[in-house]
Amino acid sequence: MTIPTRRLPLTALRTFEAAARHLSFKKAAEELFVSATTVSNQIRQLEKDWGCKLFHRHTRAVDLTDAGRSLAKVLSRAFDDIRTEVDLHSNASRKTVTIAVGPIFGSRWLGPRLSKFAREHPKIELVVHHGGRITSAAQMTTAIAVDWGMGDWKQLEATKLMDVFYSPIVSPQLLEQGGVLSQPSDLVNWPIIHQHDRSEWRNWLAQAGCPNLQPESEVVIVDSNMVQRAVKDGQGVALGVFPLMEGDVEKGQLAKPFAIDLAPSRAFYLLTRNEARERKELRIVCEWIEAQASELMQS
Repeated sequence: MTIPTRRLPLTALRTFEAAARHLSFKKAAEELFVSATTVSNQIRQLEKDWGCKLFHRHTRAVDLTDAGRSLAKVLSRAFDDIRTEVDLHSNASRKTVTIAVGPIFGSRWLGPRLSKFAREHPKIELVVHHGGRITSAAQMTTAIAVDWGMGDWKQLEATKLMDVFYSPIVSPQLLEQGGVLSQPSDLVNWPIIHQHDRSEWRNWLAQAGCPNLQPESEVVIVDSNMVQRAVKDGQGVALGVFPLMEGDVEKGQLAKPFAIDLAPSRAFYLLTRNEARERKELRIVCEWIEAQASELMQS
């Protein structure tokens, strides 16, 4: 099918690309700063103009049709090429590099190091975005990303930054008020905070010799920063991510009551598109992050 130039609305195509990447009209709307209704209307207009269906719409989700998947793949590659070409011919004295990170990595690791990067590389401006889970290159909306996984991302270069381990953390104030917490079995009487689901605590308790422990009070919080805030406010005991939280323990802001660490199978990885490091500024940022991570792991 040959589509006349006038039937290639770039705004609607950008909207479709975002919706296809997220498989969500709502998330696409948040990324583009428009309403979900606007996203839906633009995609319906594309389907009407082209006479083909791009999404299967369900009650609480959308899936791409075969035509939608094919178009999404082409658009993702095209927008990547446009960004690369614009950067190539930009004469700006200061180069911009975008990076997406999750809340824990961003607030506990990257955030405290941003001023150091600015001092060492004043000609590179880092633009930090909130990062969601990435499964393929089509979901990369930034030049660089840091994600949590097994290292098996499709069509992306993945470099392991650091291994982490989990161990319970609690505020010193709650520890003083809450009673005995000298062995893992004592957790039965303490409020437990889960992040996202109960799997990590379940695995830690099994390793600690208490696989059947059932705490009297439990709450599940999805946002990792909210989990850390709740712990510092004395709301309960959560699993801390180390070494990212080592500084809080050393400063006495948090307590690590047990020397029992759970090593997950996943780790933090630095993700880039294939051959992205050919751009000098991207290579500089990647190598700086890798060096900083290596320094932390060796300390």
